[in-house]
Amino acid sequence: MVKLMLFPKKYISLHPKSRTMGVMNVQFDKVKALNALLYVACRVQRKDFHKIFKIIYFADRQHLAEWGKPITGDTYIAMDAGPVPSKMYDMLKIVRGDSYLPDTEGLGAFFKVENWMYVQPLVDADMNKLSKNERNALDDSIAKYAGLSYDEIKEKSHDIAWRSTARDFSIKWEDIAREAGLDSEEMACIKEFSDLETGLS
Repeated sequence: MVKLMLFPKKYISLHPKSRTMGVMNVQFDKVKALNALLYVACRVQRKDFHKIFKIIYFADRQHLAEWGKPITGDTYIAMDAGPVPSKMYDMLKIVRGDSYLPDTEGLGAFFKVENWMYVQPLVDADMNKLSKNERNALDDSIAKYAGLSYDEIKEKSHDIAWRSTARDFSIKWEDIAREAGLDSEEMACIKEFSDLETGLS
């Protein structure tokens, strides 16, 4: 599998097709998502869904800007309270017991949900499943946002990517990338490498 090593600007202008931007090929990584969720839940005082989701969103956005790919690759939905990672939300609902899906993967061994919206981790994240750069992005996001109130972090998450999306629709990763400060050439380069990585996996 091809790894994006030093992003951005180190490998832009590979050839002419990198100048055009299509849809970014971002893949959900269930193992990364579970361990990011556990990592954050074990390190914040207020462990409600909203706080954890927003911290992971900002970490995904930062890691995309710095390394050319998000940590989790989840699909973020533009809900009233800000971006919500749909597949991580499904994981929590499965454990909470209000999902139509059974817990066939044993998620209940990793965490439980208390009072409908608070994550109680039963184990810490597996550090072998998160790279140093991914942990750094999560740590940065925790440091910046864990102490904010519900309203403060909600306001921070109502960024251009969220505002550019109709409520309850998926936020495009291109919009998240622009919010992270990437330009068209950098996003085209991400797409090219992610397409190559997918083709070789």
